[in-house]
Amino acid sequence: MPDLSKLITSLHPDLRAEMEAHAILQEVTQGTEILREGQYVKVIPLVLDGLIKVYSRHEEKELLLYYIKSQESCIMSFAAGMKNEPSKIFAVAEEDTRVLLLPTDKVAQWVRRFPDVNQLFFQQYNIRYTDLLATIHQLLFDRMDKRILDYLVNKSMLTGRNPIKISHRQIAGELGTAREVVSRIMKKLENDGKIRQEANMIEIL
Repeated sequence: MPDLSKLITSLHPDLRAEMEAHAILQEVTQGTEILREGQYVKVIPLVLDGLIKVYSRHEEKELLLYYIKSQESCIMSFAAGMKNEPSKIFAVAEEDTRVLLLPTDKVAQWVRRFPDVNQLFFQQYNIRYTDLLATIHQLLFDRMDKRILDYLVNKSMLTGRNPIKISHRQIAGELGTAREVVSRIMKKLENDGKIRQEANMIEIL
């Protein structure tokens, strides 16, 4: 079992013991669907290393909401799990990921017993709130060329890779637009000297 004390600044020894007794350590390969819309949440993920993409879908279009990075959790899974409501989001492993799965029934007990749990998820609420505000701001105010370039820069920072292996179709899916729009803008970004494209690889210059 990993050192759980690194997940929050002060983890109560009794809580750490509870997590070690009941949490499940799981390795998830890239592309694996972890949660889908309408599914009831039975476990809440804590990412130890790797990356999970959280998105919503409407009429065959997807919209990237946020990424869950190392030592972060999915607050929307937490909310649905605590209320025993179906999930409103999809979650997919963006790369090979190690995740600690916390049973929702145990988390409900820990919330009442350990202030550390409330601290952990309060921090997650703050992170996700900031992420979602940034997404709304981009949708309302940013031109599509800026959204695409910001998306690529963020993807490179999160994965630590440049070039990035990604297709125009994938970009369009995550930004909720058409592939043709992405292809046109990518060509313009390349002509402007901001990116370089080769097959399904995109390098940020």
